[in-house]
Amino acid sequence: MVGSRWSGASSGRRRGPELERAILDAALEQLSTVGWNALTMEGVAAGAQTGKAALYRRWTSKADLVADVLRSGLPPIGEVPDLGSIREDLFFLCVRMRDVMGSRAGLALRSVLHECDHAHAGRFHGVITSGLHAPAQQLIRELLRRGIERGDVRADATGPFVVDVIPALLMYGAKVRGSEWRDPEIGAMIDEVMVPVLRV
Repeated sequence: MVGSRWSGASSGRRRGPELERAILDAALEQLSTVGWNALTMEGVAAGAQTGKAALYRRWTSKADLVADVLRSGLPPIGEVPDLGSIREDLFFLCVRMRDVMGSRAGLALRSVLHECDHAHAGRFHGVITSGLHAPAQQLIRELLRRGIERGDVRADATGPFVVDVIPALLMYGAKVRGSEWRDPEIGAMIDEVMVPVLRV
């Protein structure tokens, strides 16, 4: 899988990973500027300075290419250091999740979800699930276990609904309320919802 830092097209004939990086970068540029509906394989090929056949050898459709672009481009959430309390641990995680969705690929993914038809929406929601929500849920479980061991999380606060609260609130806020989830808003969400739910 190609990493999230792609180099632009270079001069001369390119093959393999170098050409693939150029194609992915050109496709992300197209998504960021013209969006899903106006993106074309021809436009991506032109941006990557290659032929359209080079794209179709790797991706059979625009949807396949875009899914790979978004999946590869989303930066990882990374680990959460032990900051001494469940409140600070969750705050750190939420900021990282916000930053992932505010990245170039994250903004492109949100744009695609707003533009694409129902047939493609499920596939791109799957990119969010595998690239953001599933890793975040796994981290939340680890943070809850850490909090239980530390003594600031009650022992039975590990159910699936508890783990889903933060991803659900962040997504709802972004999609329905248009929230940018600035730090004070993240802090209020944790203090008003998560800490009371998790308190010993």
